[in-house]
Amino acid sequence: MFESLKIITEQSGISIALLVIIILWTFIWKIAALIKAAKNRSAGWVIVFALINTVGILEILYIFVFSKIKPLKKSEKPRKRKKRK
Repeated sequence: MFESLKIITEQSGISIALLVIIILWTFIWKIAALIKAAKNRSAGWVIVFALINTVGILEILYIFVFSKIKPLKKSEKPRKRKKRK
């Protein structure tokens, strides 16, 4: 494992410490987003987080933006705005 980590850092030109920080950063945000998506019963988001790695960007967006948006229920219709006179 350490040999492959050494190869990755040599080829990318970044230090092992920075790579470890990036991995931890990603892991923490991914777990937080997975927990929040699971509590919201958002199976699609759970699958996306499990399969796609965006170094925490998508996870942060989900936690602070997308999870706040409540989808309409099938029985609800969007409200029409009243026209101003």
